[in-house]
Amino acid sequence: MKNILLKKRFLLLLLLGLISILFLKSDWLASFMYPIHYKDDIRASASNYGIEPHLVAAIIRAESNYETGRESKKGALGLMQLMPTTADWVVQKAGFEAVDDDILRHRADVSIEVGTWYLGALHKQFDQNVVAAVAAYNAGPGNVRKWLDSGSWNGKMNAVKDIPFGETRHYVQRVIYYYNKYKELYPTF
Repeated sequence: MKNILLKKRFLLLLLLGLISILFLKSDWLASFMYPIHYKDDIRASASNYGIEPHLVAAIIRAESNYETGRESKKGALGLMQLMPTTADWVVQKAGFEAVDDDILRHRADVSIEVGTWYLGALHKQFDQNVVAAVAAYNAGPGNVRKWLDSGSWNGKMNAVKDIPFGETRHYVQRVIYYYNKYKELYPTF
């Protein structure tokens, strides 16, 4: 009986020690919970198209959680979950070499390059408004332009509750949360 009690005390102390270490090393835990994969590809594409790498990483996290080979129920492909028609448009406008659905789905570097080019185009289209560009990435630029022109949404984060599409509203909140978290955890990224 005494041995069992000693074992329980030891396990309790071990558990408390582990929990204490996790709280003391919260940066380590946060980095573990919010990793960034494909950093070199993200940095290169973000630099090429004038987009902050933290934002590209946040979109990837929200879209695919860094898993290649993904295809959404609606048919969006790859790390950055682009619709094939959008990817075709980007490839044509940007002058990229032919990108087929399989390449977009499975090659992280291609998905990041095409998705970041598109995000950069949206960023320019919406006058460097990050929140509007993120909303347009999800809902399409036509919808966001309609909301802004009609006054139903002002394009600012503090009015995100006014975004007419619930999915887009939650998407913007999630991406901006990850964006801020990544900026906090990886300031030199």
